[in-house]
Amino acid sequence: MFFLSYKPYFVNFIIQNIKNIIIKLFDMTHEFYSIVQQAYLWQSKRKQTVLATVVHLEGSSYRRPGVRMIINEVGEFFGAVSGGCVEKEVLFQAQSVFKDHRPKMMTYDGTLRLGCEGVIYILIEPFIISDQLYNVINNAISDREKLCIESRYHKEYGTTQGLGSCISINNQQFHLQDSNEVNDHLNLFKQELPPVFQLLIIGAEHDAVQLCKAASALGWKVSIMASADEQKSIDYFPGATKLLTPLMDQIDTSFIDDQTAVLLMTHSYNKDVRYLSALRGVFPAYFGLLGPKHRRERLVEQLFEYHPEIDFEFIDQLRGPAGINIGAESAQEISVSIIAEILSVIRNQTPVLLKDKPGNIHA
Repeated sequence: MFFLSYKPYFVNFIIQNIKNIIIKLFDMTHEFYSIVQQAYLWQSKRKQTVLATVVHLEGSSYRRPGVRMIINEVGEFFGAVSGGCVEKEVLFQAQSVFKDHRPKMMTYDGTLRLGCEGVIYILIEPFIISDQLYNVINNAISDREKLCIESRYHKEYGTTQGLGSCISINNQQFHLQDSNEVNDHLNLFKQELPPVFQLLIIGAEHDAVQLCKAASALGWKVSIMASADEQKSIDYFPGATKLLTPLMDQIDTSFIDDQTAVLLMTHSYNKDVRYLSALRGVFPAYFGLLGPKHRRERLVEQLFEYHPEIDFEFIDQLRGPAGINIGAESAQEISVSIIAEILSVIRNQTPVLLKDKPGNIHA
């Protein structure tokens, strides 16, 4: 009887799971932004929506605290809080939130049903997005500003006063629940979401296209920089948000920050030297050069001839050849190799086989 009562929800769950589980690969800021966009779309179609957030974890799990999914009243969902096993239970538990519009806590003991050997604590709450909040989030993402989300929770199943989340952007606070109830006995999960990570690809050849596709699939904001003589349009680079074609002496580097990766891949030695000269004052999170080691050495020597006063720290940050040794040969495989190195650098990890890594995967 239980299965028959909720069969429509589980059918939708299976269909949506195939489509949406890939979101687990995304950057968390982009993931949250995608969830907001989907919830706002459902809201425009008058579909009630609830938000499920992993707020605490004891032991290990497929995903960390801070991951989210949304469910609407007809059983559709978007996002993921696990590898697919927990979502069915969230779908079931959300039904009471649709009925009484009160946030609730649920727990999922993976030691009994999963191989992750962890207990997951999930806050489920009504998710109504005002036009003001939607516009503020859109502007924050576009302007690459950080967001902060605070969730009040406890480790017991059920509802209690004070449960819920608050989104803070530019000193503005948006409480997802209207209640002003305060419960000092609740725990606080605080998550700061940095600006969406961005990748600047300098080059316009086929391998730049493949890297653009791969990076945009991760939710990164991708910009392409190329000389005007390449005669390319932004349509040539699926997933890119911007195509820049500045003169060499007019390159604006103000948008390159510590949440930016730069990959120089023009396939032209002379152009590479000129681009490096123009970028010699920037220190992004990652700076990679395409090509073999001896090419990097030649570029550095040429750079010193033109700019003998150049900062040694700039030279030290240059990673060439870019990528991790995975035996990559095609442009698509090389893109995987490069992105893997970028992730290892920005997350301060030394690439190893997971089977050889001591401790937890996410430690």
